[in-house]
Amino acid sequence: MKKNLLFLTFGLLMLSGIKVQAQNVLTVFDEILFYDGYAAVVNFPTPDGVIRHRNDLYAKRINGGLQMPYGSSMTIEVTIKAACDNYDRIGNVNLVLAPKGLVSYNPDNVRRIELGRFITPFMNKNRQPDEVPYTFSANNLSQILNDPGLNASCDFWMELEVFGVPYAANTQVAGCSGRNDVFFGTLKLISEGTSTTSLPAFLLPLNFKKNLNNYNENATDVVGQTVRTINFNLPNSITDAKFYLITSNHGANSGGEEYNRRLHYITFDGTPVLTYRPGEPTCEPYRIYNTQGNGIYGAAPKTPEQWQSFSNWCPGSVIPIREISVGNLNAGQHSFKIEVPDAVFVGGEGYFPVSLYLQGTGQALDIKKFESNVYSLLPNPTRNVVAIETNQEVKGYAVFSLLGQEILKGTGKMIDLSKAAQGTYLVRIEFMNNEIATQKIVKL
Repeated sequence: MKKNLLFLTFGLLMLSGIKVQAQNVLTVFDEILFYDGYAAVVNFPTPDGVIRHRNDLYAKRINGGLQMPYGSSMTIEVTIKAACDNYDRIGNVNLVLAPKGLVSYNPDNVRRIELGRFITPFMNKNRQPDEVPYTFSANNLSQILNDPGLNASCDFWMELEVFGVPYAANTQVAGCSGRNDVFFGTLKLISEGTSTTSLPAFLLPLNFKKNLNNYNENATDVVGQTVRTINFNLPNSITDAKFYLITSNHGANSGGEEYNRRLHYITFDGTPVLTYRPGEPTCEPYRIYNTQGNGIYGAAPKTPEQWQSFSNWCPGSVIPIREISVGNLNAGQHSFKIEVPDAVFVGGEGYFPVSLYLQGTGQALDIKKFESNVYSLLPNPTRNVVAIETNQEVKGYAVFSLLGQEILKGTGKMIDLSKAAQGTYLVRIEFMNNEIATQKIVKL
């Protein structure tokens, strides 16, 4: 009877003119096995088309893997299955834009955007459930993958990254003695609906998992403050611009940032655009996946108030992707700033990995232009030396007073302001591709 009703319902939908959309599923990785992230890279064979960059990082080219064009509705499904790591670890899904025709690539030399981040639960492989599902909405990915300009200039690769170590499980989990495998990972890209081929995609990777803290010069604008400014240049105007931001708080030491919910402030071009405090109302929905005894979940359920008093994320859950709409943007220089003023980082420990990219509708950037459009001056303010952080070659720089007087010029990516007087200056940077960028810097 149920079968007849199903066919009747389907027939009525077709007669009524409602289209039943087919679902396309691309399985990028099928229970790929990850190994000790600190150990030398293993040499075990990988499935056809799969590259093992590190024990914690796999990649596969996806151009043409799914029936084209991609539908407007897209999701990413990840399943992590327990092997010999019974602790909570960080994982992520990345999209790589690599030069055309490569059979492999260096992850440090290509542009990558983080599409999703998750935290594994405390799992014992001998107890059920022994796997945990994660789902990420990725409708904006359709515009990227369908864009003719991007397809002409680059190949798309998907990465699955899960960092794990087996040392605790070697003694705590039966059957794990002497083993260095940590997790199995499955990644599926699911598409349905009408394609978005009519919307040309502008995509600019801005920050890929760069740590933010207040004690490392390379992780903050100003040592002692938790602030990061990302400057970039738009060669052309774009419409319907959106930032996609992923942050998570880490630092498991006593009083660490992992256990303190701090307000995060986002500013774009000097205007506040978002304020948020990480953390879910409760982590109880994920208790079922935490099959290894641990000090976070404990034996008894916690109230929402208890969870909110210490947890920034839940073992077994996804980290939110924060979409920030900024409307139409003119060509020229722009600035994105993230600031967490109350962060402490007790004992000089902890970090916030920050991923950020900008997407809109407009002329697609050639892959060669990605590098020259993003830079930072660190630290700023500075007491002496400031670094030009960019993947692009720098032809030269000049430093001017606010009255326009040139006080310093040179080449390379290091600017020595130790002999300059206190005050505010303008730094003019010329890249090897002849693009120019200008930014204020403060000498303390």
